[in-house]
Amino acid sequence: MKSTVDPSYSLKTAGSAFQLRCGRHLLDLSFPRVMGILNVTPDSFSDGGQHVALDDALRHGERMLAEGAVMIDVGGESTRPGAPFVSEQEELDRVSPVVEALVRELDALVSVDTSSPVVMREASALGAGMINDVRALEREGALAAAVSSGLPVCLMHRQGEPQDMQQSPRYEQPVESAVVAYLAERVAACETAGLRRNRLLLDPGFGFGKTVEHNLRLLKYMEALQSLELPLLVGMSRKSMIGKVLGRPVEERLAGGLALTAMAVERGANIIRVHDVGPTVDAVNMAWAVLQEGCETPLNKESGA
Repeated sequence: MKSTVDPSYSLKTAGSAFQLRCGRHLLDLSFPRVMGILNVTPDSFSDGGQHVALDDALRHGERMLAEGAVMIDVGGESTRPGAPFVSEQEELDRVSPVVEALVRELDALVSVDTSSPVVMREASALGAGMINDVRALEREGALAAAVSSGLPVCLMHRQGEPQDMQQSPRYEQPVESAVVAYLAERVAACETAGLRRNRLLLDPGFGFGKTVEHNLRLLKYMEALQSLELPLLVGMSRKSMIGKVLGRPVEERLAGGLALTAMAVERGANIIRVHDVGPTVDAVNMAWAVLQEGCETPLNKESGA
């Protein structure tokens, strides 16, 4: 069901159909979509160093699109626990050629996983369609850069920085309440700065300043985020919460991740950010078919951004 309120975005109630303008792409979020992860870093926790070369990155992006990813999330700074600081220039050198190639060669909808104002501006100029910021535009200059980019932005909840965020994280209230309160504050700050609500998405930030128990509770009560009435992006792919619960190394966490994917879809996730695109598309299709009580789900048909 399409709304007639705003051609770039419509959301009447949690779970309603809406569209998101991402540069020259129009992203249909009336059903859950899959975002493929493309880390162009030497030290990301599960795939660091695998896609540093431009041709390797381009081919991997092409594979993920063929498997059903609706967009590719390019990251040049590892945000794993304990990750070292990366300069803006180094991040820019890693990300820019990949964004340019994905847009030019594949006409891909590219999201850029960055907190850097410089990278946001450059990626926008190169044709990126979304900004995905784990620091929710809190870094100096990031909010202004996001406003000027004209792109939608995903704001993520976190506690602390990658260097210290997993050092005994604690919350004074239920974790889902803390996440909702923080994201509501960031949404208000964005709107005050001129970043319209119809350009915002939210990420609860699994694994960012949270214990395993925090993560499990956050997913269990993730429907609390529906109160903010914004699209939800969820990333749990291969994360340590799976490893600690199941006793699995990074390369054996797919089955656990697919279970979490199905639960996230049931709780209102609009975008699932993953490393393993093909199996996740199947999991999303199956969960969505159950929720819709029908096998003819949109994801089974050819429907791009």
